[in-house]
Amino acid sequence: MRKHALTVTPFATLLVGTPAMAASGPFLSLANTDFVVLLAFILFIALLLKLKVPGMIGGMLDKRADGIKSELDEARELREEAQTLLASYERKQKEVQAQADRIVETAKHEAAMAAEEAKQDLADSITRRLAAAVDQIASAEASAVREVRDQAVVIAIGAANDVISKQMTAASGNALIDAAIADVEAKIH
Repeated sequence: MRKHALTVTPFATLLVGTPAMAASGPFLSLANTDFVVLLAFILFIALLLKLKVPGMIGGMLDKRADGIKSELDEARELREEAQTLLASYERKQKEVQAQADRIVETAKHEAAMAAEEAKQDLADSITRRLAAAVDQIASAEASAVREVRDQAVVIAIGAANDVISKQMTAASGNALIDAAIADVEAKIH
């Protein structure tokens, strides 16, 4: 409330103590300060009009308004360019994301195919190794059977030799040798 009272007081004193109240004498005389001030004011306005100051001020204001308008148009154009650029970048970002998704999907598919191929290669390798092991076992078995047979033949020959040498005489040995030679000749021819 106090602030309001302080601002009203100077306006009230201005209204009450105007120069028109202070002047005395006839109004249209150079001794009257109010008339002199009015004349000076009219001359000042006429001078301003003669020098075309209102037109210059209007021109300056129009020029300033045109400058502000051009700045606003430029700002609007920049905003539109920025929006276009943003839309372009968003579109490119979506394309890159789609491409990245395709790459990831392809990589997953290729990894699955490689894993399947590795499983198949491992199964083939195991089959080959198993077949090689079976072949080795069969070969070892055949070799063992041959060795056992050879050993049995050697033992049988040794035993037969012992039996024949104990039971055979010189004449029966010669007859046996002749029979073996005849048998070999028959098989050769």
